[in-house]
Amino acid sequence: MADMMKFDLVSPERRLTSTEASAVQIPGADGDFTAMASHAPTIATLRPGIVVVQGASGEEKFVVTGGFAEVTPEGTSLLAERAMPASEVTQEIIDDFIATAVSARENATPEMLDQLSKQVGDIAFVAAELGLQANT
Repeated sequence: MADMMKFDLVSPERRLTSTEASAVQIPGADGDFTAMASHAPTIATLRPGIVVVQGASGEEKFVVTGGFAEVTPEGTSLLAERAMPASEVTQEIIDDFIATAVSARENATPEMLDQLSKQVGDIAFVAAELGLQANT
């Protein structure tokens, strides 16, 4: 069996999981990456995406809208702006995510416009991965 590490995912509303994982696929703002036991220390910004956790009991998926990841050789912690199990994401939630991102984009300064446009696209990708519609 692969080496295990501690994995925690928290949002302001709740702790979503605290478990042992062999690998965690993370949607980083600078590119997706996989954290595993003995990983080099890393701090990364999260983009909207799906976090995939490989554990002893199988695979779990969570949707995050942003936040930060801290990876150490012993474990990984994600501090998400908003997060929930992928199984709980409904069309209404995706519509809310999109509306919030579009509103931010429409009110963006020229310096932030590209980043916020990418955020809308990232949420649309999450919706498609979950079989939902992204009405942008």
